[in-house]
Amino acid sequence: MGKRKRESALARKEAKKTQCVAKLMNNPTSPRKTRLMADAIRGVDVDKALGILQYSRREAAPKLRKLLLSAIANWQVKNTGKRVEDSSLYVKEISVDGGRQLKRLRTAPQGRGYRIRKRSNHITLVLGSRKDENIAPETKLADTEK
Repeated sequence: MGKRKRESALARKEAKKTQCVAKLMNNPTSPRKTRLMADAIRGVDVDKALGILQYSRREAAPKLRKLLLSAIANWQVKNTGKRVEDSSLYVKEISVDGGRQLKRLRTAPQGRGYRIRKRSNHITLVLGSRKDENIAPETKLADTEK
């Protein structure tokens, strides 16, 4: 391994120490519905994201909240001795990918059957620390027009 490649690998390894990942596989909610909540918390501080998810009435909100709490717990295990409040954690990345589909038949007129696709998704959430990366917090506008 060359010197430059080794240095970049070490830099990537150091960057991974400050971020933490949590995954939820085969979540039985449509990816389209889950992406609405994922977009609402992307780039937001952890405390604010927990508040958004707690008071949202969307179907995906409780599962995303539980996943966010799991990511925070993973960060605490990785960084023993540090406090979550002092490190200014935020949702660095969140991706919602389509999972497997359960295909069912709904009876239709004249002996036919319509296919129903019950969709699921996979969610990957990455937390980062603003202090370690020197990033200013984003300000998200609330949906007040609804």
